[in-house]
Amino acid sequence: MKVVFHFFFVTALIIFGCSEAMGQKVIEKYEPAKQDSIQVGPGEKDYMPFIQSGYTLMLPEQDRIKGVLIFLEDSKYDQRNGNAQQIYSEAIQKDFAVLSVSSEIPLDFFFSETSILDCHRKIKEVFSEFKLPNEHIFLIGSSLVGHRALKYIEFMSGQKTDFELNLLGLVLCNFTMDWTRKWHQHQRDIRLNKIDLWEPKFINFMLETHLEGTPESAPENYHNFSSYSYSDTSLQNIQHYLDYDIRVYIEPAIEHRLDQYYRTLYENNATDMVGFVAELRLAGNQDTELKILQPPSGNEMQPTSVSSWNRVDKRELMNWITSRVKQSDQ
Repeated sequence: MKVVFHFFFVTALIIFGCSEAMGQKVIEKYEPAKQDSIQVGPGEKDYMPFIQSGYTLMLPEQDRIKGVLIFLEDSKYDQRNGNAQQIYSEAIQKDFAVLSVSSEIPLDFFFSETSILDCHRKIKEVFSEFKLPNEHIFLIGSSLVGHRALKYIEFMSGQKTDFELNLLGLVLCNFTMDWTRKWHQHQRDIRLNKIDLWEPKFINFMLETHLEGTPESAPENYHNFSSYSYSDTSLQNIQHYLDYDIRVYIEPAIEHRLDQYYRTLYENNATDMVGFVAELRLAGNQDTELKILQPPSGNEMQPTSVSSWNRVDKRELMNWITSRVKQSDQ
């Protein structure tokens, strides 16, 4: 059975949908995209249109919701809840709600506090409107979804607001943490000119624009923006993660990356994520786990930071999440 409601307003259109199936209730609320674009490169055509900001919420039918999984997903490039829906069935079985939240910025790196605050307001709205329990909260993500989760934590830890997530843990899957390393990786890609250079040029343009220079001219800006950076001896952002249960998934795919992209061990997200776990443990957080995803074989989808999430065993992950909940309740 599926019921969809649409409310149309003359000056501001908000799309709100609700569907029920397989023991779950899915609610969507997205605002129309702003009729404008943002610059993502130096060329005259290097612009991307704004996307719809809003959220998708999956509620289990059970009255007692035990916790909430939150994904900071892009409403266009992550298909609103493309990552989150992969864990819906497992979350339902454990009585967890799943929330996906998007800002209006396409491929948002959370350079701007405006984006983070906008997502925070939406999270607050959802928790209030649907009376979600502010306990047993996990932020989850791969690629930019995971990066946004960390930037959200780092920014909100310094804010005084009337609503604060009672965060228990993080699930992080195969993404860049060290933006100094990433900038150098892309400079090497551009110099070698052996692969499609759209992403290297796009990311380095965004970094140089929003961090006001390169790692050589503005090293502290890159360190501040990196949740972990090998070149940052102060490790200033590690302190934000000392009190959380953290599981990290990596997919080094060394041979594939060497064959397809001429990448060395240095040009690998696994380098950042293993360093992140090591520094957390050195700083006293022993509630950390590292899981290594095995490379695909045959005709399986080749590894990327996005496809890595597809290979995560969601049932086993939910078992880990519920074990963390039980331990926290003791």
